[in-house]
Amino acid sequence: MKSGYRTLFSFLFPVAVAAGLASCTASGAKDEKHESAAASANVVEAFSLEKSNLSSSIRIPGELVAFQQVDLYAKVNSFVRKLYVDVGSTVVAGQLLATMEAPEMNAQLSGAESRLKSQEAIYLSSKATYDRLLETSKTPGTVSQNDLDLAFARQKSDLAQLEAARAAHREVGDNRNYLEIRAPFGGVITARNVSAGAYVGPSGKGSELPIFTLQEQKKLRLVVSVPEAYTTYLTEGNQVKFTVASLANKAFEGKVVRMAGALDRKLRSQHTEIDVQNDNKELLPGMIVEVSLPLNSATSNFVVPSSAVLNSTKGVYVIKIENKKTKWIPVTTGRSDNGQTEVFGPLQEGDTLVTTASEEVRDDAATPNVRVLREVSRKGA
Repeated sequence: MKSGYRTLFSFLFPVAVAAGLASCTASGAKDEKHESAAASANVVEAFSLEKSNLSSSIRIPGELVAFQQVDLYAKVNSFVRKLYVDVGSTVVAGQLLATMEAPEMNAQLSGAESRLKSQEAIYLSSKATYDRLLETSKTPGTVSQNDLDLAFARQKSDLAQLEAARAAHREVGDNRNYLEIRAPFGGVITARNVSAGAYVGPSGKGSELPIFTLQEQKKLRLVVSVPEAYTTYLTEGNQVKFTVASLANKAFEGKVVRMAGALDRKLRSQHTEIDVQNDNKELLPGMIVEVSLPLNSATSNFVVPSSAVLNSTKGVYVIKIENKKTKWIPVTTGRSDNGQTEVFGPLQEGDTLVTTASEEVRDDAATPNVRVLREVSRKGA
């Protein structure tokens, strides 16, 4: 029996020893994993602060208007004789659009011509009288100086009357020219409000509506109101893109040409005009468009990943690491785009900031393990 127990003991003892060694090895491995995990959990990711330009854009509504637009009225009270164009007609500068007739103007012209001829005859008579007296006065004692002066004064008076008659005649002639309506510039007739035979005249004096409305459409103005916060990012000459709802699959371009230089008191925005070429007349005045305005700053600012900005109940902060301790730095934010945000505050280039800021990272807390990532501020979080 004793020999049997010894045999069993000799068999079980190595097994127990092996099991104990395996248990110790497994326990040691687990401890090492826990320590490694704990060490990883205490590592704070950070980045070095740098300045850069944040390029972004905003989308705001705008309206396309004709580059030039005019309502054409009759200068004098008259009747429409003939219309040569209609809605949709393309015209060139100086083209005849309509003719009017005013019978009383013919009588006025005849009267002006008669008065002009009468004054011409009177002037020629007084001039001849003065010339004869002047020639006779060369013989001493034949004509008194007073008679000569009176004849000269009569000649000057008749000449003034003749000039007045000529001016009256030109006025009537100019008024007759107003019976023709011509295009002041090339464009498209977008409205016609009268027909042949209609009585027309100046606005409010025979005509409430214009005869025609003419628009220049080969070049358009894109009018937008830029909010006050973004006015500093726009300058004349900037290229902008926009889209139209009816042509959703196509993008158009224009150039900023005119800026009001003042803010609208009600909207707190700046009136801005963008010139758009429209040679194929694909775009129409009155269209509402969505404009993408580039916001490119002329100066470099501090740009950080948006995750590095802490919005707490106390304010907006970034967390700076200094002397292996955290420090909450109050900042104000600017533009945000593509995971990046502009920050302004007591910061310097090269400061080390926490990449992912949260309230769990306490102010003035020790940070023994810091891993600084390169170019995080450029790529975003």
